[in-house]
Amino acid sequence: MLLGSTVTFAILYSPQTLIQTFSKEFTISPSTASLTISFATFALAISMLFVTVFSNAWGRKKIMSISLLLSSLLGILSAFSPNFETLIFLRILQGIVMSGFPAIAMTYLSEEISPLHVGRIMGIYVSGCAFGGFFGRVIVSTLTDFFSWNIAILALGLISLLCSILFWIYLPESKNFKKTDLSFGNWVSGISSGLKSKNLFYIYGLGFLLLGVYVALFNYIGFPLSKPPYHLSQTAIGFLFVFQLAGSWGSYFFGKLSERHSRSRLMSWALIMALIGSLMTLSSNIFILILGLILFASGFLAGHSIASGWIGIVSQPNTKAYASSLYLLFYYTGSSLIGWSGGVFLSHFGWIGVIFMICGLLLFTCVLVIVLNRSLNIAKIENQIEFYS
Repeated sequence: MLLGSTVTFAILYSPQTLIQTFSKEFTISPSTASLTISFATFALAISMLFVTVFSNAWGRKKIMSISLLLSSLLGILSAFSPNFETLIFLRILQGIVMSGFPAIAMTYLSEEISPLHVGRIMGIYVSGCAFGGFFGRVIVSTLTDFFSWNIAILALGLISLLCSILFWIYLPESKNFKKTDLSFGNWVSGISSGLKSKNLFYIYGLGFLLLGVYVALFNYIGFPLSKPPYHLSQTAIGFLFVFQLAGSWGSYFFGKLSERHSRSRLMSWALIMALIGSLMTLSSNIFILILGLILFASGFLAGHSIASGWIGIVSQPNTKAYASSLYLLFYYTGSSLIGWSGGVFLSHFGWIGVIFMICGLLLFTCVLVIVLNRSLNIAKIENQIEFYS
């Protein structure tokens, strides 16, 4: 599963360090260049809704393996893109075929792992996603500095293909998977169930906002870092993502804490960490900025770990797969929309505009956590009254 998440998120977010390169080479705005991320994530988000019905009929491992192999092959092909339009088209295709892994991974883990330990294991899975994002960015940014972005994307595609083959060979088959018939009616029923709970909608909103602000910050952090007072090279900017990886401790640590403490309280602390970290990136001191990146990444990854685990607790047993897919739909849609919006703020207000946009959305996320916690407490009291009655 670590190999699978590494491949998926390395491919998905590897162009993040190339936004500035694409902007110069194709003579386009930063927000347009960021469409290499936004279009891929949006295609992934939409496609994940439909993957679940096939995985319920064909099996978890088969869908995840095919997804990883096809996305790796498309990555290799995208290295030969003659223009920006072709690159965008291939990235959309990548988003579609890539959806097979993240849409099913959370369900696979929740089926195969004991409920007592699913919070901790989900934290490890989210850490793997962070490692994949870091690995892809570092490989691409370094090889772009020494050769070109085409060579960089090609190398990443070949590495991803090797990892995908190893994934197919070594991932254990599902032991608790129950096959169902391929039915559009079952899919409609499952999606409808996932849309009926207002508490699930609150959690979907958390995912939408969390990944949105995360992508917005890391999409455009290269622009201020390449200018005074930092003057960092493409390679140096790529290696700064190691500090983002250092924040992956947050997902495991908070995932472990969620087994004993209130999720709403832990989520509040995660959001405070992200808020303080984002403000620290306004500093002209590179060390304070790096500390801010670590704090911000830790807060995001902790928040995502808590929210994704919350889905399995709030949703009904027969709707877990569909609720997970809907959560990821909102999650990646937030990445696309808010990530793109960050480029608009950057063009009009500079880096400080991006940070104030992020801070505003984080504060709104805090309000959403308060509303969700109140709603869950009310539902708990009502269930107790009904039980005693």
